[in-house]
Amino acid sequence: MKLEAVTGRGEKFSGSRSGRRRLPPWLPLLLICSAGFAALASGCRSTTTPDRDSPVNPLRPAGRAVQSPGFRAEDLDPKPLTPPPSSISGERAFQTLKDFVALGPRYSTSPGHAKAEQFIVSRLNAAGAPTIEEDKFTAQTPAGAFPVNNILAKFPGSKDGIIVIAGHYDTNYSLRNTSYVGANDGGSSVAVMMEIAKALGAHPPQGYSIWLLFTDGEEAFVEWSATDGLYGAKHMAAQWSRNGTADRIQAFLLLDMIGDKQLGTERDTNSTPWLVEVVSRAAQRLGTESHFFVRPNSLLDDHLPFAAAGIPAVDLIDLDYGFDNIYHHTTEDTPDKCSAASLRITGDVVMETIRALNTR
Repeated sequence: MKLEAVTGRGEKFSGSRSGRRRLPPWLPLLLICSAGFAALASGCRSTTTPDRDSPVNPLRPAGRAVQSPGFRAEDLDPKPLTPPPSSISGERAFQTLKDFVALGPRYSTSPGHAKAEQFIVSRLNAAGAPTIEEDKFTAQTPAGAFPVNNILAKFPGSKDGIIVIAGHYDTNYSLRNTSYVGANDGGSSVAVMMEIAKALGAHPPQGYSIWLLFTDGEEAFVEWSATDGLYGAKHMAAQWSRNGTADRIQAFLLLDMIGDKQLGTERDTNSTPWLVEVVSRAAQRLGTESHFFVRPNSLLDDHLPFAAAGIPAVDLIDLDYGFDNIYHHTTEDTPDKCSAASLRITGDVVMETIRALNTR
């Protein structure tokens, strides 16, 4: 959806606000196929979004048959007396969000982007992340060639397998001439993931390894299309598909725009159904189910390239940010529209979901 608006600060911009994520159900498949995902997908065999638990799924790559998970979501409910997960501090996460946003706009090549990279690596080191990797490459975009840098923190567990928690940290290149700082859109994900890093640093995983992936180049450089957007996610998913990492990943949980004071995430039809239910049941156990999966939607986000690589994936995103999503991709996306409570609720549900997945 094209939007031209004047923000509360009098700054006028023209660009895509929410249309990049609210999609007809067939479009994500078209985007993946037309983007050249030969290494990830077996080709466009359908114009509808398939059931990701079905035996044949054109979103998955050739040679990687989709198997029924062999369990129900309720089978992953933790047993009584299982130790609870670490709680997430909403107040600390909110302070991290404000500190991160204070770096300024984070579009590629900006001073704020370089500061954001340093901020993430520094905070991960302080949290005690055993391994931090940077995945740097040059993306060819409609606006030219730009550097992209995914940042990955690895917390090794005690059994084979990986759970990935992901979120992007960049802001829109198309809004570079405004004061847009993406407090909710990017900042909230980083804030919650940093609290998760602190929890994992203090109490290393006793089950699957946990990887925290901070993706770059999620936003389009000109306008959302099959070839503009999700640069970092596409690059990392392709690598993991080639080197076999994708086969070890048990679940991919994407966090995006989860700081809204009025938190209510979408029920994404492009997420893996059983994993959606595992997250839903985690929220029920914590008494916060009213904040999750409140309306159906079909979403284009960083989880799709990983789903195409055969990885169970769920997108936790709230696209009702202000009335009719009015703050999304505007200079009004500032910390005062977010809350410590929403960050805590999301973080606690992620930690409880990890606990549930570890029952497998």
